[in-house]
Amino acid sequence: MPAYAMARLQDAAPHPDIAEYIERLPATFEPYGGHFLVHATAHETLEGAWPGAVVMIAFPGLTEARAWWNSPAYRAIAPLRSRHIDGDIILVEGVPEGYDPAGTAKAMREAAGVAE
Repeated sequence: MPAYAMARLQDAAPHPDIAEYIERLPATFEPYGGHFLVHATAHETLEGAWPGAVVMIAFPGLTEARAWWNSPAYRAIAPLRSRHIDGDIILVEGVPEGYDPAGTAKAMREAAGVAE
């Protein structure tokens, strides 16, 4: 099942460390089957507040995503970003092929004690 590394990063002033991080980043996730889906492109906030930039990297699964995050190659460059940009970063598993949300809704109704 696919997995995603997702980041919401606060805007930061341009810095050579950040440029180096961006240049070196793809080489850290490519060995784990990772690739960019979103990389700090413009976004439209429809509800709530979502300041900053959005980054999404897809992986074949959580195992590969965790291996990338913990890899010596990524750990070596992470401070180039974290010294200059605050943000939130998560790993999340995707849904399987053919996912039907009706099962989730049914389980929620049952947990709430509501009959269908």
